[in-house]
Amino acid sequence: MKDQVFLLPWTVDDLPVLQRSNTPEMTTFLGGPESPEQLVKRQANFLRRWEDDEARMFTIRTDSEGEPVGSVGYWKTKWANVGVYEAGWSIETRYQGRGLASRALRECLQHAAAFGDRQDVVAFPRVDNTASNSLCKSVGFAFRGEQDFEYPKGNPIRVNAWSFDLTALRQEHPL
Repeated sequence: MKDQVFLLPWTVDDLPVLQRSNTPEMTTFLGGPESPEQLVKRQANFLRRWEDDEARMFTIRTDSEGEPVGSVGYWKTKWANVGVYEAGWSIETRYQGRGLASRALRECLQHAAAFGDRQDVVAFPRVDNTASNSLCKSVGFAFRGEQDFEYPKGNPIRVNAWSFDLTALRQEHPL
């Protein structure tokens, strides 16, 4: 039986989720591990951006694990001069391969459709990140092509651009 996946809003107690995901293996496509100070700054940014209604970050929980298995979220940005949400996710290595990322990302998209004010959610996995590109495709994102990107700031990379139109989700579950 598959684990039930649910999302909880990011809190001041969730810094360990970032710390556990800050390994060379987990950050291969993100420019490598961050310093402890950078993680504390990221944690504060998650909390501040939620308060400012700029982002929604969540811990990913399952009914069988006592601690979060990862994180997922979306934040306001612009893409092609249009206001959109960008999504990001991370499943700790020991929990990968169980379909948790796809279920968590779907829940995240449902949240954006129900509570967000933008039409599209975009994602930009590196072109060589097979798992994240496969996830985008399996969840229903449309491939929009390759583009140059910078992540982290100052680190040029080549990414696949994906977009997900929230219209259908809003029609399925109107407020």
